[in-house]
Amino acid sequence: MGYKIVEKIELCPNQYELRIEAPFVVRNAKAGQFIILRVEENGERIPLTIADVDKENGILTIVYMAVGYTTKKLAQLGVGDEIVDLVGPLGQPTHVKNYGTVVCLAGGYGAAPCYLIAKAFKDAGNKVYMIMGARNKDLLFWQEKMKSVCTELFITTDDGTCGEKGFVTQVMDRIMNSEKVDYAIAVGPMPMMRAVAELTRDKGIYTEASMNPIMVDGTGMCGACRITVGGEVKFACVDGPDFDAHKIDFDEVINRTRIYKDIERKRDENCNLLNMKVKG
Repeated sequence: MGYKIVEKIELCPNQYELRIEAPFVVRNAKAGQFIILRVEENGERIPLTIADVDKENGILTIVYMAVGYTTKKLAQLGVGDEIVDLVGPLGQPTHVKNYGTVVCLAGGYGAAPCYLIAKAFKDAGNKVYMIMGARNKDLLFWQEKMKSVCTELFITTDDGTCGEKGFVTQVMDRIMNSEKVDYAIAVGPMPMMRAVAELTRDKGIYTEASMNPIMVDGTGMCGACRITVGGEVKFACVDGPDFDAHKIDFDEVINRTRIYKDIERKRDENCNLLNMKVKG
């Protein structure tokens, strides 16, 4: 028995929102956790963050960008189609409590997990600022949804086509200099999360980063997602994905990710040969 897709929305070019029937997954799902799915038998296992849950109706929401072989295969599916298998919730939930003033920084696709994270912090009684950043306006999504779970929403784009021109760090710097920030969490590309960590380090603001290294089994057995945090080896799939950003060896993580670039490039070349057409 597969997992039926009940709704599919194209949020922006090559980026999709899927709502999937998965009652046993969403029953215990919390902000910051993820799932691993396979689109087809003998297919690649890919991790995707839990973007939203409807526990009453047993519906899981995921958001993904169709850039590789498996995500492009996933983008071919439509309402009524089924995903072969789906495992979750995996990983540790985000460390939510009443810190006081919380800032969530979402870079690009990082906006998807930040919705549930911001909602959890707001429900815990925090003042929540959300800073969403993207290369341009066409890559932004869920702005109205984000406004409903935060005290104030800020938007930045690299080219200035929406919101403030620049990066999430410049807004964070402004907030830090205007009021006391008690906690920050960054979700997005590694360089962005590292920049946030460096910015908050001098201010002594406890900051976490949601790590997304290569994963295979999601249970800590393969070791592909290992990272070094405070001089100790951790596994993002079982110990994380959220870690103290000031203790993460970002250079190591980025260098390890580059090892797989050639393999990913060859896989994507094979994917392009299939000349797949994405269904609406």
